[in-house]
This record gives sequence, C-alpha cells and structure tokens, in this order.
Amino acid sequence: MKLVFRTVALILVLGSSLAMAQGTSIEFGGLRQDTSLPVEVASDELQVSQTDGTAIFSGNVLVTQGEMRLSAARLHVVYGDGTGSSGTIEELRASGGVTLVSGTEAAEAEEAVYDIGAGRVVMTGDVILTQGPNALSSNALTIDLTTGTGTMQGRVQTIFQTGEP
Repeated sequence: MKLVFRTVALILVLGSSLAMAQGTSIEFGGLRQDTSLPVEVASDELQVSQTDGTAIFSGNVLVTQGEMRLSAARLHVVYGDGTGSSGTIEELRASGGVTLVSGTEAAEAEEAVYDIGAGRVVMTGDVILTQGPNALSSNALTIDLTTGTGTMQGRVQTIFQTGEP
C-alpha cells in the first residue's frame, strides 16, 4: 500500500511540474524586502565615470539591503537622472554568477537586475531557486520584493520532496 501511495504522489508531483512548464507563480516569504532600506555595496574594485555618471563594482561584489544579500562578480549601478549627481539609484545590474539569498530561500542566475523603485528583481540565465528542500529551475525569475511573490518563466522544472524516500 505504501508503494502505491508513493507512486501516486510521484505522478501528482511530476504532473504538476509539467503543468508549470511555461511559467508559474511562487510564494517568496523569505524574499519579501523593504526596498526603502539603505543599500550597501562591498567589492574589490570600483570604477567611477564622471562623464556618464556610472559606477561599476567588480570582484567579490556583495550587496546587502536588510536581510537580503546579493553576490556577483560585477555590479553596474544605474542612476535615475543618468548623471549620478543626485545619488538616486534606479537599478543595480549584477552579472557573473549572481546569488540572491534571504532567509531560507536562495536563487542563482547568470544575471540579475534590481529595479529599486519598483521593488523588483529579474534574474535570467540558468535560474535555480531553492526553498528549503525543494528546488526549481527556469530561464527567468521575476521577484516582487514588496509582496514576496514571483514568477518563473521559460522551461520550468521542479523537484518536490514528498517525505520519506
């Protein structure tokens, strides 16, 4: 009887995984974030251009905001007025092995864009999301930090742990 139950559970899990193949909404309780908190950046190097107002952090980049941590090889800061003179950051564009962690949830991707004003992070390129023992992968992940919800786009695949092996 246990074997039949496990087989039915596996079929349900696989069936739901296939149903999510092109996009799915996901709850991100741990990735809810107050986007008005200060953003702190640490890196090995910083290049600033007064001409176009850009700032590029590189080497072991770590961005923190509240409980959220984002690490990458490179971070390009985009200012709201395009000159960097107002100090208002519009976007953070991370690349090179991006990892976003908050609470027990973590996401990895090749690139990420954090639109601070919208409170949205878009991760692209071989996205892997882990939530406790469960893992999901896709081509892109959009996280709404205000509501703690997100959507995975592209070929979505998942592994749900259903209990005893």
